[in-house]
Amino acid sequence: MTKRTLFIFCFILYSNIFKAQSLYFPPITGFAWDTISPQSLNWCQTRIDSLYTYLQVKNTKSFIVLKNGKIVLEKYFGTFTQDSIFYWASAGKSLTGFMTGIAQQKGLININNKVSQYIGTGWSSAILAKEDQITVKHLLQMASGLEDAPPAPCDNEDTAKVCLIYKADAGTRWAYHTGAYKKTQDVISTSAGQSYNSVTQNWIKNKIGLDGFWFDQVYYSRARGMARFGLLNLNKGIWGNDTILKDSLYFKNMISTSQNYNLAYGYLWWLNGKNTFMNPGLQLVLNGPLIPNAPADLYAALGKNDQKIYVVPSQGLVVIRQGNSAEGVTFALSNFDNKLWEYLNKLNCGITALEESEWQYDLKVFPNPVKETLTIHSNVNILSVTVINSMGESDDLILVGNKLDISKLKKGLYILRINTSEYTGLYKKIVID
Repeated sequence: MTKRTLFIFCFILYSNIFKAQSLYFPPITGFAWDTISPQSLNWCQTRIDSLYTYLQVKNTKSFIVLKNGKIVLEKYFGTFTQDSIFYWASAGKSLTGFMTGIAQQKGLININNKVSQYIGTGWSSAILAKEDQITVKHLLQMASGLEDAPPAPCDNEDTAKVCLIYKADAGTRWAYHTGAYKKTQDVISTSAGQSYNSVTQNWIKNKIGLDGFWFDQVYYSRARGMARFGLLNLNKGIWGNDTILKDSLYFKNMISTSQNYNLAYGYLWWLNGKNTFMNPGLQLVLNGPLIPNAPADLYAALGKNDQKIYVVPSQGLVVIRQGNSAEGVTFALSNFDNKLWEYLNKLNCGITALEESEWQYDLKVFPNPVKETLTIHSNVNILSVTVINSMGESDDLILVGNKLDISKLKKGLYILRINTSEYTGLYKKIVID
């Protein structure tokens, strides 16, 4: 081994060890969980109180924020407590997406193989030639081609053969179809020769201390159980020194765009920061990111009535929300997501205002979203520019002419604090894509 090769090897090893040590993992058993004070992150108590008031008004039962694995915020509302159990709804799909990766790494399945190879033919009403086109990957992508709005008495969640009707060839459309997705669970349990609860317990629960259970193919747990699963995904499938999902390529694909129709969907995970997205139940492609106020690298497990697991690698954040519908709609995605992140972005005391300043009409900042170079036009002399992320971490950038190089910054939502010859502390929101 050459000195250069040895150096690279040692650097990579040290980097991985350092990364593992930078995250905290609570003990697998018991209730101990280290905390970090909001004040140490420069979060204002008055803004935390405003956030809690908003959450309570929006029918929230539990709310948790982890920073690098430690609890920063944990709040329960009404009669709901730390021991209360609630359903994940469709957020449990993301748990299944993760378990599918484990099933493949164990050699039990190959997601590129047809579903009927594992559960037999005739599991749908499609003719055999069309059913055989549907692979496990298609189920993960929500691209089975089966009718997502079957006629009564069937609905989107039914798994009966009569309700799984051919609509289009597999892989030619995206449609949020819970009934088709549930067949992924059948593939895993059949291949493993165990009940789905047993598979979950052996592969994940016992390894990370995840409390909970599947009932009628929906997962139930305490809020901290959701937080444990979020933390596992924040660390790319590794819990402490235990690599639970060893297939790093599968994990990368799981949280990346999985098909060409809904760019904001991976393998049963929702993805922020894409140029377009689709909503459940609709065949419309909408412009913009899934959650504009949230960091661009966020990926999420989203469930009916606003069950949330947000994971933000760039900021070391996991955010959990359980409760009833915040906006009176039952979709996995709602306006609540964007409003909640507006509150989260305001927690840091160092950001004196997140609203764009009134003088914005004298200021032009473009393009927005931006990738590498930001142009700033102003009719007053700019003295300095500071860019601040939603955790309050700041960098002073040098304006060359009217150009600002932001290529070294991570993707996400930022605030520009601009000092001029006439104004101090003026703000503009930008998104780095």
